[in-house]
Amino acid sequence: MGININDPEPIRFLDADGTFAPNESAAEYLSEIDDLAVEEVQEWYRSMARSRAFDTECTNLQRQGQLALWAPNLGQEGCQVGLAYATEPADHLFPTYREHAVADVRGVPLLDLAAQFRGLTHGGWDVNDPKNGNFHLYTVVLGAQAQHAQGFALGMLLDAKRTAGNTALDPNEPGTATGRGVMCFYGDGTTSQGEANEALVFAQSYQSPVVFVVQNNQYAISVPVARQSRTPLYRRALGFGIQSVQIDGNDVLASYAVGRRFMRDAREGRGPGYIEALTYRVGAHTTSDDPTRYRENEELEEWKTKDPLLRAAGYLRSLGVSDETIAEIDAEAAAHARVVREQILALPASRPDEIFDYVYAEPHPRIDEQQTWMHAYEASFAEEVAS
Repeated sequence: MGININDPEPIRFLDADGTFAPNESAAEYLSEIDDLAVEEVQEWYRSMARSRAFDTECTNLQRQGQLALWAPNLGQEGCQVGLAYATEPADHLFPTYREHAVADVRGVPLLDLAAQFRGLTHGGWDVNDPKNGNFHLYTVVLGAQAQHAQGFALGMLLDAKRTAGNTALDPNEPGTATGRGVMCFYGDGTTSQGEANEALVFAQSYQSPVVFVVQNNQYAISVPVARQSRTPLYRRALGFGIQSVQIDGNDVLASYAVGRRFMRDAREGRGPGYIEALTYRVGAHTTSDDPTRYRENEELEEWKTKDPLLRAAGYLRSLGVSDETIAEIDAEAAAHARVVREQILALPASRPDEIFDYVYAEPHPRIDEQQTWMHAYEASFAEEVAS
């Protein structure tokens, strides 16, 4: 027997064609977009278009053998861009391996993202460099970033308490304002991982300033979300006592409004939040995946009618932005993606010795031994050719 709960409609501001028509669930978040200027929404669309064009180029590069792998975010640009713009410069963001649009908004060069998938870096970018916007490294180990994000948020909380002269961690004490917060991204499949749930335990227990974002793109590789959970995923966080909502993740306005409210609550000491963003992975899980083996084309075509870029473009038109301006933005995005493509192809090869450079901070005899062995092994091939 199931529990009979009437779930509210997912928070939505824009209809499928971009018409501004907030539903009842969105009413309490309307104030979050009162001060929005047309120029800001136009910039959001620019970020979404850049992400899609870049994603298309990288998918093609992988098919041509120029990238080892690629994880497309086609169809998920709305929630990523809206949530990214909902953060403040001092906030920290912990991604999975698909948040290309978020990375771009926060300042990480798209070339650095691609270099990682080309196998040329051991991380991709320097998290400590201010130009990268406190955007942490991609995480392939499912659920690990939830622990990282919660731990980082707890550190923010402890720093704020120490600054205030209060080092107590009494159970059930009110939250502490930190002035900055953490946003953590993961997918519907990760909600079944133990680490993701353990992070929720600690976040609620300590009232950490962290907002967890579940991009429910309907599939954990080939496993549909209906197989993973018989109830909406946002309910899981409610069981931990965490404020949780479900949003239309293809609606950039809903993503921004709810993300802005939840992140402000986190920074001001009102505890963690949890956002389930309903979206759809239009492309493959990664380029090693064939989605035609496990989902029907009719389902795909239905979701394409909810395309976040088409919705945002429709909304811009209602605000007076011309078709010519939107076309110019699309053309600029495509041109930029082509430039990045050429930069990717021009990247220098990595040095084999780099695999030893970052294992230990100081020299280590075991690493020296392994490096010597590798040099001898590679030299043996040259000897075979010579003979």
